[in-house]
Amino acid sequence: MQHVLVTGAGGYIGSTLVPTLLKEGYRVTAVDRFFFGSDRLQNNSKLACVKEDSRKLSPELFKGVDAVIDLVAISNDPSGELFESATWQINFESRVRTAELAKAAGVKRYILPSSCSIYGFQKGLADETSPTNPLTVYAKANEKAEIGVLGLADESFIVVVMRQATIFGYSPRMRFDLAINGMTFGAYTHKKLPLMRDGTQYRPMLHVQDTSDVMRLLLTASPKSINGHIFNVGSEANTYQLGDLGRKIAKTVGEQLGEEIPIEWYGDPDHRSYRVSFNKIQDTLNWKPKMDAEAGSREIIEKLQSGELDKSTDTITLEWYQELVKWHKIIKDAEMYGGILDI
Repeated sequence: MQHVLVTGAGGYIGSTLVPTLLKEGYRVTAVDRFFFGSDRLQNNSKLACVKEDSRKLSPELFKGVDAVIDLVAISNDPSGELFESATWQINFESRVRTAELAKAAGVKRYILPSSCSIYGFQKGLADETSPTNPLTVYAKANEKAEIGVLGLADESFIVVVMRQATIFGYSPRMRFDLAINGMTFGAYTHKKLPLMRDGTQYRPMLHVQDTSDVMRLLLTASPKSINGHIFNVGSEANTYQLGDLGRKIAKTVGEQLGEEIPIEWYGDPDHRSYRVSFNKIQDTLNWKPKMDAEAGSREIIEKLQSGELDKSTDTITLEWYQELVKWHKIIKDAEMYGGILDI
């Protein structure tokens, strides 16, 4: 049985990845600040949860660990712009330090989930050898982290980078600030789907369970085939023009509700568009996604209909960070002698 340490384990991807690893028989140390609650991971005899900031990890934490999946990040562009300093510290500096600590402790394998956003917006089909063009703090920090950890790879320390497409689908730590998830909720709730003109923009998408499965595959893939490599993670089948994607989501929601969901266009045309080649991961790992946009949309609708899922402040990442900051100040100002009313 291998021991895997996962940072950011209580987040959107982490709360799907950790159960996937436990089901496969791995022993997991889940490291997180648990900003979104500690109840997203169910108790398991093979699971140890460690509440810690990725910037403060101790060398002792890596003893007996076979592999690290370094998910931790301040997620999405708006959060990265608002919390710029923390994004550089967490998304870049802490991940390089984690890789260094892992290598020093004798960990055999390190996986960095990065993002296709580092390609920016460019013409043509971007593959792993294409020039990068990061346009936001989030993307720039990811690129610096990639460079930092790949430089540590050697025969005894396997390092691999995943550039993920835009994630979608249900997760215990749900996010409705992602394209397909947000479209689905809006269409389900308001019976219409707002879409920015002109809809010809291309975006690659990737289901949260599919990216978790890729991480699981990378834990056992041949070192020669992955060490020091970057892989775009996604598929041509899940690369959509946003107009077509909106119509697919509207049709899926309409079928589930038994009514027609119209598209409502708004704004000036958004010319940002990019396409990515996913041939390398398909050829190397013989991997193909199991989920498409319609399947991901249906699972979200079913969770909404059952009452298991609803939109709340903590499903919008930036809003939740802002709430935590606001209440941190309120509580600090009100607290005396270690309490509020009870002291």
